[in-house]
Amino acid sequence: MTKNRHEALGLTNEDVLKIYETMLMARRIDERMWLLNRAGKVPFVVSCQGQEAAQAGAAYALDNEKDWIAPYYRDMAVVLQFGITPKDLMLSVFAKAEDPNSGGRQMPGHFGKRENRILTGSSPVTTQLPHAVGVALAAKMKEEDFITFVTLGEGSSNQGDFHEGMNFAGVHKLPTVVMVENNKYAISVPVEKQLACEKVSDRAVGYGMPGVTVDGTDPLEVYKVVKEAADRARRGEGPSLIETICYRLTAHSSDDDHRLYRDADELEREKKMDPLPKFSTYLKEVGVLTEEMEIELEERIMKEVDEATDYAENAPYAEPESALRYVYAEDGGNE
Repeated sequence: MTKNRHEALGLTNEDVLKIYETMLMARRIDERMWLLNRAGKVPFVVSCQGQEAAQAGAAYALDNEKDWIAPYYRDMAVVLQFGITPKDLMLSVFAKAEDPNSGGRQMPGHFGKRENRILTGSSPVTTQLPHAVGVALAAKMKEEDFITFVTLGEGSSNQGDFHEGMNFAGVHKLPTVVMVENNKYAISVPVEKQLACEKVSDRAVGYGMPGVTVDGTDPLEVYKVVKEAADRARRGEGPSLIETICYRLTAHSSDDDHRLYRDADELEREKKMDPLPKFSTYLKEVGVLTEEMEIELEERIMKEVDEATDYAENAPYAEPESALRYVYAEDGGNE
């Protein structure tokens, strides 16, 4: 019998089944989006495949009723845990008027929903880190009981926004957790051409905070370190930097062909690091998941994905005359 690792972390069987469900939902939505793109129905997809374990494990370690998050564009499992629905995600990829992130004005993956405490993202990478740090500063100044959580790719950790945000968070001991999802590629640039140090987490010492690198294909490992960092931030002990080692199982986006810079052997090796079958195997070994339960879960998820797809495809686009809304004040500035 495999040692029951999740109970040692304080997680119940229901907890780990929920984490797995979030991972699986993110994967099935992502796969559907790729099919829609290849069918010419949606213009652009940026994928979470291979990174669901890090995202779901981390999000489950947070309080999704009070913490604020600043996710990056791959973080479908994070936002699902924070209340974004499959229908919301499909409305976004179809760029429909009901898209809760932007009313169809933003690219897919640019999440933002105030009632779920999801800070609006944008296309320039890493701008979300100073935003999350600023919200953490507000929490400290107002003495309010929440922390912020922000994610980015390892390529983004080379931007000036990363340095400025990390330095400010460290100097002021702000209640924030920074998680870098290191999938080894900044679009087509391999990690060895991005970092002079061995790990992204090596940079933490320069900002006066702890840094740790963990297996991003294991949601339990990620849950453990994010929970510790979140607890540390809530105690007023400042920020943490977490690096999760992941594998990007798709091209950078639907506009990219990763076969131009990744050989077939590498792609085949990385398929073996897929976190979904890995976590499914663990759950079955400890008696939490059965084959029958997994089939039922797949059927329920695919029904929800089908319904979300049908709804979003048939939903109306925004009226053209609404293009300038939220740009200029309307009705004398009352809106």
